[in-house]
Amino acid sequence: MRRKTILGITITTLFFFFLFFLYFKSNQEEKIVEKKIEPIENENQEDLEEKIESFNTIEDVSYSAKDIKGNEYLLKAKEGTIDQNENNFIFLKYVNATIKLKDYRWIEISSDFGKYNVKNYDTIFSKNVIITYLDNKISGDYLDFSLDKNLMIISKNVVMRNEKGSLKADVIEVNIATKDMKIFMYEENKKVIINSEN
Repeated sequence: MRRKTILGITITTLFFFFLFFLYFKSNQEEKIVEKKIEPIENENQEDLEEKIESFNTIEDVSYSAKDIKGNEYLLKAKEGTIDQNENNFIFLKYVNATIKLKDYRWIEISSDFGKYNVKNYDTIFSKNVIITYLDNKISGDYLDFSLDKNLMIISKNVVMRNEKGSLKADVIEVNIATKDMKIFMYEENKKVIINSEN
């Protein structure tokens, strides 16, 4: 009788131990599964964002426009990304532009970045901006160009060079229709630095 009791207690104990083991193991597996699911969801979200961004990105972008006066504007970039908030704007990388004026003069512009308005062709060029205009080579950090207004405003660390010398200023404003240039500093007490070559 004692053997039956001991055997019954042992079997019951083993049974409960087995149930406890199964319960503990299944909880551990659920925790592991939960931990594994989280990064997969994040990874899918990142992949989705990359797909959306790549969908809005165009390689070897090219635009051309012509105004009523006969001036042409050609714009090329290695990459363009459509602004998700405003479809009229495209952000550009490694930009080259050519403005062919009706009197056969050309203006060449290059920059690392740009923002182009597809409606009115206004373009903002930024970082390492270089403009070749007539006999002048102008460099700066920022250029705001408007084909409608026939206006280029170059600012931030502006340097203009030609065969006569060089100058440093805060802003150079060029009217491409009249060929007029305004060169000035933001602060009245500061002067444009001119170096002439003799």
